[in-house]
Amino acid sequence: MFDNLTGRLSKVIKTLRGEARLTEENIGEALREVRMALLEADVALPVVRDFIARIREKALGQEVMGSLTPGQAVVGVVHRELVALMGEKNDDLNLATTPPAVILMAGLQGSGKTTTSGKLAKWLAENRKKKVLLVSCDIYRPAAIDQLKMVAIQIGADFFPSTGDQKPVAIAEAALDFARRHYHDVLIVDTAGRLAIDEQMMNEIRELHAALKPIETLFVVDSMQGQDAVNVAKAFSEALPLTGVVLTKLDGDARGGAALSVRHVTGKPIKFAGVGEKLTGLEPFHPDRMASRILGMGDVLSLIEDVQKTVDIADAEKLAKKFKSGKGFDLEDFKQQIVQMKKMGGVSALMDKLPGNLAQMAQGAPQVDDKSIRRIEGIINSMTPKERTYPDLLKASRKRRIAAGAGATVQEVNQLLKQFEQTQKMMKMMAKGGMQKMMRGLKGRIPGLR
Repeated sequence: MFDNLTGRLSKVIKTLRGEARLTEENIGEALREVRMALLEADVALPVVRDFIARIREKALGQEVMGSLTPGQAVVGVVHRELVALMGEKNDDLNLATTPPAVILMAGLQGSGKTTTSGKLAKWLAENRKKKVLLVSCDIYRPAAIDQLKMVAIQIGADFFPSTGDQKPVAIAEAALDFARRHYHDVLIVDTAGRLAIDEQMMNEIRELHAALKPIETLFVVDSMQGQDAVNVAKAFSEALPLTGVVLTKLDGDARGGAALSVRHVTGKPIKFAGVGEKLTGLEPFHPDRMASRILGMGDVLSLIEDVQKTVDIADAEKLAKKFKSGKGFDLEDFKQQIVQMKKMGGVSALMDKLPGNLAQMAQGAPQVDDKSIRRIEGIINSMTPKERTYPDLLKASRKRRIAAGAGATVQEVNQLLKQFEQTQKMMKMMAKGGMQKMMRGLKGRIPGLR
């Protein structure tokens, strides 16, 4: 999402690289570029003005240490101000109340409230070990209640049924009573959205808020809305005592201005970011990590957390021994690595969190999509255990049998074997300690069929 902004800010740093010291003149030129970068990213104009003013004030008063270049000094200031703009630190959910803790979800239609309600329920169950009840008060959209029910089934959460002929407040009160009697820790209430802000919608959600007295009222906003997101955020913050914001579609290809504007406009912390359509795609929002990603520094901490959540430690240790010995890396290991990469969001999610210089080394890496994963698994599953361990056995007749069993072509089998050989070479480089060689070898060779 922030590729364009990152590119423009990187250009600013390069222009300051040759300067001996920070002056009002070169800071002025740099800030003009920063201003243009932010406006192109669809950041709200009042936010841009305040942000630039703060950077000018801090940068002019900044003493450049002997070990820092002027460019590095400005990066430090911009990073600190980006963090301040997005909220300093991650604000956790407040669940400190007599159960059930009620979380009210608010936002426009299409912002992703229903999916986010499911993602949040899953996150609470897995990370906080909470028993969660989901309920939909959206009686206007025919499929809304069924959609939330399906989401609840997918994640294994409890669902309170409702119908389109009931009143939203009556549904919410019945769900709250049910949650109390069945010892649920958290009740998540999905509310109706509209295509635009209207008084009827605001009155309804005010009534729901008064009846439920939620400990958390989360405003769900689509990151791809740009300037519109700011107007919506302002209207909701005036109508409701919001406690936090959830940004959805943060992995989209929009310019990302909402992420930098919404905290400033509402004065409320961004608590979560939604990435991807899968119900695992919800992350606590860390302003410092996001600022690092915007400035091309990567987000290695989040990457490590992703690995810890998705990688089986015993399998990883077994594979590490194979790496160290430089022997035994077979097609079964290859398949497991592809599947784990997919669990982490694929190549694009991985590269997004790497520092800029490492990400550039791997720019040519192809996407590993669901179709590619299924094809790889199908081909490898069509092999015998002996063939997976000793790929050299795979001659023409065996390849024809494997292709027929997997519904693939012999050419696709050959393509997979070629990529496996390239990955084996990378493993040998790592075993010899050649990390730089391995990174050069990585370019364009991440496993994928295209």
